[in-house]
Amino acid sequence: MKCPKFLLAMLACACLAFATIMPAHAAINPNNLGASYNSQQTQITFRVYSANATYMVLYLYSAGYGAQESATYPLSNVGNGVWQVVVPVSSIKTAGITGTVYYGYRAWGPNWPYSASWTKGSSVGFISDVDSNGNRFNPNKLLIDPYTREISQDPLNTQNQDADIFATGATVDANFGVAYRLIDSGTYAPKGTVLAPSTQSTGTKPTRAQKDDVIYEVNVRGLTKQDSSIASQYQGTYYGAGLKASYLASLGVTAVEFLPIQETQNDANDVVPDSTQNQNYWGYMTEDFFAPDRRYAYNKAAGGPTAEFQAMVQAFHNAGIKVYMDVVYNHTAEGGTWTSTDPTTATEISWRGLDNATYYELTTGNQYFYDDTGIGANFNTYNPAAQQMIIDSLSYWSTTMGVDGFRFDEGPILGNNCLNQSYEAAAPNCPNGGFNFDASDSKVAVNQILANLTVRPASGGSGIDLFAEPWSASGGDNQGQFPAGWSEWNGVFENTLRQAQNELGNMTISIGQDAQDFTGSASIFQGNGRNPWNSTNYMDIHDGFTLFDIYYCNGPNNSQGWPYGPSSGGNTTNYSWNQGGAAADQRRAARTGLAFTMLSAGTPIMAGGDEYLRSLQCNNNPYNVDSTANWLNYSWTSDQSNFYNFAQRAIAFRLAHPALRPQNWYTGSQVEWWEPSGVQATTSYWDNTSNYAIAYTINGSSFGDANSIYIAYNGWSGQVTFTLPPPPTGTNWYRVTDTCNWNDGANTWVTPGNETLIGGSGATYNQCGQSLLLLISK
Repeated sequence: MKCPKFLLAMLACACLAFATIMPAHAAINPNNLGASYNSQQTQITFRVYSANATYMVLYLYSAGYGAQESATYPLSNVGNGVWQVVVPVSSIKTAGITGTVYYGYRAWGPNWPYSASWTKGSSVGFISDVDSNGNRFNPNKLLIDPYTREISQDPLNTQNQDADIFATGATVDANFGVAYRLIDSGTYAPKGTVLAPSTQSTGTKPTRAQKDDVIYEVNVRGLTKQDSSIASQYQGTYYGAGLKASYLASLGVTAVEFLPIQETQNDANDVVPDSTQNQNYWGYMTEDFFAPDRRYAYNKAAGGPTAEFQAMVQAFHNAGIKVYMDVVYNHTAEGGTWTSTDPTTATEISWRGLDNATYYELTTGNQYFYDDTGIGANFNTYNPAAQQMIIDSLSYWSTTMGVDGFRFDEGPILGNNCLNQSYEAAAPNCPNGGFNFDASDSKVAVNQILANLTVRPASGGSGIDLFAEPWSASGGDNQGQFPAGWSEWNGVFENTLRQAQNELGNMTISIGQDAQDFTGSASIFQGNGRNPWNSTNYMDIHDGFTLFDIYYCNGPNNSQGWPYGPSSGGNTTNYSWNQGGAAADQRRAARTGLAFTMLSAGTPIMAGGDEYLRSLQCNNNPYNVDSTANWLNYSWTSDQSNFYNFAQRAIAFRLAHPALRPQNWYTGSQVEWWEPSGVQATTSYWDNTSNYAIAYTINGSSFGDANSIYIAYNGWSGQVTFTLPPPPTGTNWYRVTDTCNWNDGANTWVTPGNETLIGGSGATYNQCGQSLLLLISK
């Protein structure tokens, strides 16, 4: 994950089924935080958390932007850090608000005590921007309720691109002529929106076991923004995405995973046309953990994004497709301090102004922030209040919005058991700094999520699916360390199979590692009680090259102009190779890469556009490219249409063969490994790093599969002859696909019933270099 700089300123033994060890659940949103109508809709209760505020005032508005407040109400501290006020609807109407109620909070605290003589934009009561306890209260900054269900607009938008409005500190702004801390943000700030409960259904959730899923990762805007089959007003919206449910179902996808769709700073994406300036396409800068991003709704009226999102979920559920969300709880859009030498200047739009020391992890002296996220400040996930917000958010998206599962950006931050200054002797969890991943600590967020939410059992049923990105921007890699109940993106699968395809002769390639990748990565997941399907397998994902570009590009070209860039950052180690520039070889390599994903034990995930060989012309970090190049395209060449057939049939084959989707680890009687000569692979063969070809059979009968399966991978650059092992009695081996160049076309992967007879035990097959062969017995 990478974000633009301006946002930094803004901001072999069966495992026990997990269901058998699920703990009892605690309460969801026990403090009833947020703004809610009573059942008669005659009053609204506003409740917000701050352990360190000394005075708080609710501001009500008739519009989300550009309007002065219509009414204000002081809140009372009702205990346990909760502040509350109950406002009659009649009073709100008397104040002139007859439509949607927009709101925000102003907060005072020890660094800026309340004074009755304070007025907006004044310094009355000011002591410091940040005090020795990390308080950063500033009443000149109107704050978003962290529990609001929708917000009115982003801080930066088509009408305002001045981030200084939301900043603290003594620097004088050129436009306002006063210090940042004295700029009143009230008319510019995003407002919370009071919503009555939605009546829109989200349909019936699929109960399918995760092992039986094929995941499709995509940006909700990019899915349909240039789809001419969809009416223009719906392109790039939740509604438009719902219209693609039948397309994804036809492809064979069983779960769609959307890049972040919680409110993020992207309203300014189109201010400078045909440019990446100020663009945030991926969305990893969350402004509110409960609100769907309004930019993605065609109905932008209050309540529109929520109902439209729910209707989209219903459309996918009606097609039997799960809906997953990529969620960002490791940092927020507020970022850290604007520089490393000035602790006073930082963005305040919500959490920081309400209770900085609660929501962020502070360093010694409480002036700065620990940052393992690359965005400026770790969200304080070990703090009970911050942690409860994460759990409440997940519950809301699962129950009210109908979401079936979550992928956690920079997941290790949710396993961090450090608190403010906890590297000191008084808190020995963190003797070396502000980050310590500890899955054995029951109090870390990854375990509290398990304790408070129902995770889907291994065999299927109700519950949510949990996926971690098991590394963070600081370089910490916690692959394989998450507890039972969690799946992980398998970066080892991605790297080592790319190496096998593209780095022959440049580095040592291990067929033993390839075998691990093909069968669920037991060396990563088995040791702590997890199963093959906890390995989320991919060759490419949003963060890096597309599937095609892995085999089209020797390295990144992120500095290219619009519409493919420019983008900063990006991984310099990609294990990519352009196959000598030969287009047929590039397609062969892409077929082989996709086959790896679809034939391996685990849960496969593909990036949107893989099915037609989408290319970004070697930009491997297009986080800021909201353009035709980054949106999916549905006008294909014949080669792209042929690859779609290949992808569709590969997915169908996976879903038709339970032997490829084991719930538990393969046993020696279920999988056998073969040298190209046709003898069982010996230790000496495995240990010889000069061997680059391997085959294996999966005994289909042990999985209730009508066919046994033979898969051969030739990692050599030249042809290898494979001698086939015995198929089950009374059957022969039939070819389903050969990814070699000779087989390039519309039927590289044949449909059931059209397989080609190869022969029985001892038959030979000449397999071209760097390719995969798939046979079935029948």
